[in-house]
Amino acid sequence: MVVTFAFGSGAVFGAGPNLGKPIAPADFAEWDIDVEPSGAGLPPGSGAPDQGAPIFAEQCSACHGEGGKGATTTTSGAPAAPPVISDVKRNGIDDTTPTIANYWPYATTPFDYIRRSVPCPSPRSMTDDQFYALTA
Repeated sequence: MVVTFAFGSGAVFGAGPNLGKPIAPADFAEWDIDVEPSGAGLPPGSGAPDQGAPIFAEQCSACHGEGGKGATTTTSGAPAAPPVISDVKRNGIDDTTPTIANYWPYATTPFDYIRRSVPCPSPRSMTDDQFYALTA
């Protein structure tokens, strides 16, 4: 009886639940947007700080505060996101380096984080050039 159970159960477990279907590479490409610190995976595009400032003011300041210095609540009253700029004194020198630059030494990481994680009104509604400009 033990032998029958051991050999007979292989047919049941071997078949699998038959869930889902294989995804085509073209269907997966839209979701394959991770970027490595080396720059592998970066999409084509460019951006500059003067292009990013109005985007930040329009789409990011409601949560991160004016100029990125933080807010206590969003315009809807929800808790605000953390500031992206902080006033830090290093060796007696005032420094308003973006906080994000203190965490990640490569610009590819904040680009990837902003593009994948920040809700914006709708992240898919922004272009890669706009994300480059925000990163700059």
